[in-house]
Formats: sequence, C-alpha cells, structure tokens
Amino acid sequence: MAKKKEKPAAPRRPGAQEQNVMGLQSMVVEQPITDALEQNYMPYAMSVIVSRAIPEIDGFKPSHRKLLYCMYKMGLLTGARTKSATVVGATMHYNPHGDAAIYDTMVRLSRGYGALLTPFVDSKGNFGKVFSRDMSWAASRYTEAKLSPICAELFRDIDKNTVDFVPNYDNSTTEPTLLPTTFPNVLVSANMGIAVGMASNICGFNLEEVCRTAIALLRDPEHQILSTLPAPDFPTGGEILCDPAAMEELYRTGRGSVKIRARWRCDPKENVIEIYEIPYSTTAEAIIDKTAELVKAGKLREIGDMRDETDLNGLKLAIDLKRGTDPEKLMQKLFRLTPLQDSFACNFNILIGGAPRLCGVREIFSEWTAWREECVRRRICFDLDRKRERLHLLSGLKKILLDIDRAIAIIRDTQREDDVVPNLMIGFGIDQVQAEYVAEIRLRNINREYILRRVEETGQLEKDIADLTETAGSRRRIRQIIAGELEQVIKKYPSPRRSVLNYQQEEEQPEEEDGTEDYPVHLFLSREGYFKKITPLSLRMGGEQKYKENDGPGQAFETTNRAELLFFTDRQQVYKARAADFADTKASQLGVYIPSQLGMDEGETVKALVLPGDYSGELLLFFENGKCARIPLAGYATKTNRRRLTGAYSDKSPLRALLHLREEKMLAVYSTEGRAVVFTSALVPPKASRTTQGVNVLTLKPRYRLDTARFLEDTGIRNTARYRVRSVPAAGAKLQEGDREEKQMSLLDEEGAGSE
Repeated sequence: MAKKKEKPAAPRRPGAQEQNVMGLQSMVVEQPITDALEQNYMPYAMSVIVSRAIPEIDGFKPSHRKLLYCMYKMGLLTGARTKSATVVGATMHYNPHGDAAIYDTMVRLSRGYGALLTPFVDSKGNFGKVFSRDMSWAASRYTEAKLSPICAELFRDIDKNTVDFVPNYDNSTTEPTLLPTTFPNVLVSANMGIAVGMASNICGFNLEEVCRTAIALLRDPEHQILSTLPAPDFPTGGEILCDPAAMEELYRTGRGSVKIRARWRCDPKENVIEIYEIPYSTTAEAIIDKTAELVKAGKLREIGDMRDETDLNGLKLAIDLKRGTDPEKLMQKLFRLTPLQDSFACNFNILIGGAPRLCGVREIFSEWTAWREECVRRRICFDLDRKRERLHLLSGLKKILLDIDRAIAIIRDTQREDDVVPNLMIGFGIDQVQAEYVAEIRLRNINREYILRRVEETGQLEKDIADLTETAGSRRRIRQIIAGELEQVIKKYPSPRRSVLNYQQEEEQPEEEDGTEDYPVHLFLSREGYFKKITPLSLRMGGEQKYKENDGPGQAFETTNRAELLFFTDRQQVYKARAADFADTKASQLGVYIPSQLGMDEGETVKALVLPGDYSGELLLFFENGKCARIPLAGYATKTNRRRLTGAYSDKSPLRALLHLREEKMLAVYSTEGRAVVFTSALVPPKASRTTQGVNVLTLKPRYRLDTARFLEDTGIRNTARYRVRSVPAAGAKLQEGDREEKQMSLLDEEGAGSE
C-alpha cells in the first residue's frame, strides 16, 4: 500500500510577544552618551536657564513678564480691578504653562502676599502672606487684581519701539522680550530661580536707594556704592546685621549672605515678648515649631507659652515669660537657636544678552545703564521718525498755500478719482505721500487760516528734529534723560526703608549652658543597637549586664552627660544626639532601642557609636571589599541643629569596622580567609570627601572579604612581625593559634575603650 505523502511543515510564525521583542530590537540604536546629552539634555537645560528660571536685566522671568504685559493689554493699568481668573485665562495666550502656575506667579507679585518691596499687582482678597507657611491664598475666582501705579514705569513708551517684540508660542500675537523699566528693577525686586546646573537668588533693595545709586553712578562711575546703597531691604522688615566688609565683598562678587534677625518688643507689665518682624527667609510656623521643640527638650525653660496672634494689623508672635526671666538674654538665646535670626544667601546670577552671568552690583548697574541707554535711544529715533514724517507732510501742504484755488481746480477738473493724486503731484511738484495727505484734507479745512496754522508747525518741528538728532548722538544727554526719569520715580513712588540697619558688630558669644546637669556616665551599646546610660554609682551597685537573646556587648564608653554622640548606620547616615537625651538606666535593663528612639528609617541598623568630643582626629572606615577610607572627623560637625546627616560614607561596599584615630597607630585588619595584616595608619592617605571609597589595604581572593579591623593594641596578636607589612594592599599571613586570642572588645571599636 502506497504511503500517503506528508505535506511539508509550514514555517512557524513568531507570536505577538516575539514580534514585539523583535520590533524593539530593531528600534534600538546605539548612540554615544555624549551625543545623547548634546541632542536631548542640553536643549532642555538651556531652555530652563534662558526661558524659565533666571531673571533678565529688566528684573523679570518670562512668566512674570507675560503676566504683567497681558494685564497691561487688558487695560488694568488705569481701569478697575477684575477677577483674577479672568487675568489668568487671558495670560494663557502668552504663557502655556497652565492656570495654576500663572496664578501662583500673580500671587507672588501681589501687594497682599507681600513678597516684593514694590509689588506690581494691586490685589483685593485673600492672597496669603509670605511670612506664613499655612496661610494659603484663595482661589482665583474669589480674588481681584489690577496693575499697581508703579507699573507705568515698566511700560513707559513700550509702543515706541523701545524693546523688541517676538511672536507668542502659537504665533497669534506678539509679546515683548523685555520690559523698558525706567528704574533698575533687577535689584529692586527679589527673585529666586533654580535652573539646571545653576541658580539665582537676588535679594531686594530699597527703590529710592537703588535709584539714587543709579543716578550717582551715571554722574560718577567711581561712586562708592555703599554710601547710597548700604544694604538690602526686605519686605518683611527685620534687623540687618551689617558688616561693611562682607557687604563690600557681596557687592563686588555677587555672592555672599546677609544676616537678618527678627524685631521685637517687650511689655514689662504683661511679661510678654511680642515679635512683629521676622527674617524674610523663614515663616512664623517654622519659628513656633522650633521653639516648641526646644521647650520640649528642656533647652528653653524661660518660656511659659508661645502663640501666633497675627491679625489684620500684621504679624505678631507672643511669648509668655516665666517669672524672673531676662527678655534680652532670652532673645539672644532664641536668635542663636531658632530661625529668628537667619542668613539670606545671595547669588546675583542674571541673563545678560541671553547668557547667564554672575554679576556684582556695580556690574549690574553698568549693564542696566547700557541697556536703558539703548531703550532711550530707540525711543528718540522713533519720535524723530514721526516728526520727520509730519514735517514732510506739512512741506507738501505749504506748497499748495501759494495757490489754493489751483489745487481745488485740479481736484474738480479731474475726471477719475484715481487721477487726483497724480495730478496734484504734477501740479505742485510734490511726492505721492504728500499728495495723499493733501487730497484727504476735509473741505472745511481748505482755508487759509487752517493751512497757515499747519505751516507754522514746520518751524517747531525743524527745531525738535534738530534737538532729537543731537540727543540721539549724545551719550551725555541720554544719561541726563535717564537720571531725570529716575528722579521722577523717587518723587512719585516714595519707599521708606523697612529693614533696620545694625552696624554694631557683636562679639562671638559662647553658647550659654542650657541647664542640662553634667555628671559622669557610662555608655553601653549592644550589637543589636540597644543603648544604656548608667551612672558610676548604679554600675557599681548593679549586677550583670542584661541583653536580649542572641545579643551581646558592643561598645562601652566613659564620658559625661553633656557629651555629643554620633550613631553611624548601615544606610550611610549619621544621627546626632546627646547623652542627656537619654534617661539614666540600670545594668539589669535592656536599655532603649536606638533605631526607634532616633526615628531611623525602616530596617536601618546602628553600625557604630562615636564620641566626637571637639571633633579632632580622623575616622578610619574599613569596607568589605578590602578598602579603607580616612576622613577628618571635623567633616561631621554641623553648625545647624540637624539631627541627621546623609552621605556619611561611601555606599560602594558594606562597612565592616570604624575606628576613631587621634594619632598614628598600628592597625590589624582581618579577612574571612583567616588572614591578618598589620601596618601603620600612616599608610592610609587622608581624604577630604566623606564619600570617598578609600584605598585598598587588603588583597582578597574572589570568595573572601574583609572581616574586621582593630588597633593592634586591642588584639591578641603576639608575633607582630609575622603579619606586619611595609606597604598596602597586602594579602597578609594565616593566623597562628596563639595569635587568635582576643580581648572582649567590639568589632567596631574606638580608641581607648571609647573614652572621650
């Protein structure tokens, strides 16, 4: 029987998932990362820098400029207020970033919010307050706004070609690239922006002082700026601690900080301190929260209560004092411990000609003056062109004065309308523009009196044209115009200084004792992170130390109750505390669990405890990959009251040991292979960065790792010569039986049994 022929198997078609994988593989194109950064990231970075975050020479970011120009076009400079929602909707023709971003911009520019010394939006309704974190502004449908009168100085002669105009984002209209401000608004309006790889933080200065300084610099480029512009001015007031040398450096470099503290008064009868002005860089809630934290910690025993009594009259924080409290001493303490005294960091980074530049104050004035000169010159040229056009028209009208009847006859005898202008041109020898002007004169104006009046203008026009021509070519006269406009700004918009200047340089006062009792204590940290603080008397009277199952002794220290403590964790973080933060306990108790007590992250554990003392010496950190990092302990000292410091050490390999090195010593490093290396700590070079990976000290085979490290004096090694090396890294020698004897010390130990 013949076999049936089998059909050849059809080729298997890939499934949908395989097709997707094949499609993705075909779409993947290898590209050098430098090309990807240049083509994708750089345009984004430049857009953020140039078109969003950094202010330009007129003192505005694009979002500010678009909002104010839209309000100007809406007639809100002289008209009545309108709903903020209407303004926000209209601004979206210029700013495509959405209504929320536009309204936030309006709030910051408003008088009600109080973030600017010279607010540009005259607001009505709840616009929040700059000094309050929780006082949020009302929705845009409830509030109203218009432009403040000073905005007339922002838009003066904007229709006279003083600045360039560009199409908006959808080419439906145009908008100015800059606003022709008649005063240096870049220094008057505080501005902060964070771009890509750079930032800007410009503090505000008093309007009158800025204008007077600009006038003085126009007349004398070597003018001493500090004499007319002594310091910044902040809308929240406060007291500026002036250091002329530091201010001179800030003005010269464009970088620096300004110390500012709150202003207060005390009512002796009520025994209450009233704080009515606070630093611009903080909020009332931040001050209250920090004060409450210090009161709870027992560091401000003089305060009975603190409350926020802010009302329609302005900010007021009330502090009830306990009997016998000296208000002056308490305020000095609060200035030191709370945000009632703060520093405003300045970074005068602005866009000059489309490129970011860090400028000093003198350079900013110079750049603004050069830009303003160009604006005035363009305005003069605009007026000059209009007057020349007018003179040209009147010159043609003057010619028909000789024979008005002839002009009428030419018009009457012309058969076609289109021939009127050519016939007038031929009849009187005038050009087409002049003939068009003559032809458009109304019948009632064709009389000798009207024509004589128009002709009389020609003399004045010729004088004006000559004057404008001379002005346009004279830098001195242009500067006089700028100075005159600045004088008008000073007269029309008086602006008394809000921040008080204090030139009395206070000596550095040592920190007063906070009332914490000081006495000797013994500190114990177990391997699992349980901490005990025991007095010597209790330790002598107590029995054996108690630990949880599988836990045991870790580190032990002798110190005092006021000692600072640094807890290093396995998440490359350091938690700062004081021995006084923990209650005294007994040896028979487990103690407190440090991760819970200090609020560590979930799963975070303590690796070592260090008593920094005066932060002298260095830390030796040994990592599992055989490396050792030597870092100055001073790098962990913080001037602020931070309780947690991130990025404490490198995260490239797990930490296995930590030693506090006060002087060069011999070290013993062990590997999991059972080998040891002995060498001097001088072979490990110090590094400034906390996150340094260190240097290799132990040569490891692939399956082994660094186990621990100690000072040689704390080990049981007897035959030191067997393990000692003169250079690192080294593989070390196998431990002999007699060298395995160890003292009861922690694997994460500190010099001298941890004594401070």
